[in-house]
Amino acid sequence: MPSGMPFVAWHPPSEHVLQRQALTRRMEQLKQAIIRERNRAHAQGYPIRSTHLIARDIQGHIRHLKRRIQYLQAQTLDLVEQDLTLKRAYQRLCSVRGIAQTSALRILAELARLPQDMKPSQWVAHAGLDPKPKQSGTANPPRRISKTGNKYLRHALYMPAWVACRHEVHVKAFYDKLIARGKKPLQAIVAVMRKVLHSIWGMLRHDQDFEGEKFYRITSQTP
Repeated sequence: MPSGMPFVAWHPPSEHVLQRQALTRRMEQLKQAIIRERNRAHAQGYPIRSTHLIARDIQGHIRHLKRRIQYLQAQTLDLVEQDLTLKRAYQRLCSVRGIAQTSALRILAELARLPQDMKPSQWVAHAGLDPKPKQSGTANPPRRISKTGNKYLRHALYMPAWVACRHEVHVKAFYDKLIARGKKPLQAIVAVMRKVLHSIWGMLRHDQDFEGEKFYRITSQTP
């Protein structure tokens, strides 16, 4: 083995960690099922005589799916409450304006199984949010996120970042700065997602709540 690269034994995640991840991923699957059912409710092509019956059946299925999601979420939250370390991490995540119960559980479930020695940049790469140059014939090819990482973590970060851009003054200032520099809205949101993930790393590492000033310091020159 090359010098300077000590062997670090890999330890598989605990059963509880895997269980929490499986529960949150199942909830995401059920939410996608609700979206598909709602799309069917607006689809055309059903015979007129059956439209009403199908609409009632779809709405009944959606209500059933929502009850299942609520049950799984309660079970997941109960597992987190039983672990003092996870409970504290969960509370730290909820201090970010934009991260509520559902997104906190999803993010925590994906991060909890990662090695403790990973750096923020490695978290970003794991989430598939690291910018990669797009192959082209130009001298300075455009950069796009890799999307090769954990899609569940990436998706869990999107809505909190979107909400924070509108309701957290420091996050909004950072987003507005990117837009003023010519970034497209989606590019700016992705940049916020990366920065939020960096912030979460620091919050959990140092056991601190979210602080807007550490995320982005607003100055008089800030657009």
